[in-house]
Amino acid sequence: MSWQRLSIEPKRGVASLTLNRPERGNAYDDVMLAELVEALGQLGADAAVRIIVIRAAGKHFCVGADIGAHRQRQQASDAPRGADLVDMLTTLDALPKPTIAVLHGGCIGGAVAMVACCDIALALEDAFFSIPEVRLGLTPTSLLPIFLRAMDYRAFRRYGLSGERFSAAEALRLGLVHQLCRSETLDASLTEITEALLLGAPGAIAALKRSAARHAAPPASKEALRALEREFPGALRSPEAVEGVASFLEKRKPNWYPKA
Repeated sequence: MSWQRLSIEPKRGVASLTLNRPERGNAYDDVMLAELVEALGQLGADAAVRIIVIRAAGKHFCVGADIGAHRQRQQASDAPRGADLVDMLTTLDALPKPTIAVLHGGCIGGAVAMVACCDIALALEDAFFSIPEVRLGLTPTSLLPIFLRAMDYRAFRRYGLSGERFSAAEALRLGLVHQLCRSETLDASLTEITEALLLGAPGAIAALKRSAARHAAPPASKEALRALEREFPGALRSPEAVEGVASFLEKRKPNWYPKA
């Protein structure tokens, strides 16, 4: 398999999928999302693959959406729609194989939802997290079920409304992350978890994931997320979104921030 922004290395039934756009902090754009949908679908259907480990090259796991590409989507309202974040997240969430996210550096916005869709999340102690969409004039409505399954409602109210950065230790306390690791012990921790998962029968694991998903609340099916998305049909081109994205790219405060 050949990808522009991903790399995959299978070994002993464990496929390591690496986000490979380090020069952009692994920010996702339409190309990366389409590649992820395709790669995850292929890995999910490959009987030789038992576990999927998602890593990232460079300084950050993923700094969220590529804001420059986002601005282009704002301006091209009639552009054909390819794979988007909802497609990628629902593909990841529905995989029949165990998935493990290995996190370092920044994990921001939609990347937090990506972590929430993985079965297990390991984080280096210096990892940090943020759900900053409101600072860009955006409302991540379609991602709410995913966030609320991974952290409780009160925690989301704080970090979703404020956009604050929070630490790996706080992510562990909230349940978003399962284990903190030091860089020198990460590989040993990952090996311990993959060995435990390989002891499980593949069919039983797939059945358990399907059954658990049916009882998860709130539901995070593609249909449910698309229904939420339709609540704000013009959100990407709203005046607040246009100003929020512009202020981010221009490295200034948005116009709704009160002057001293």
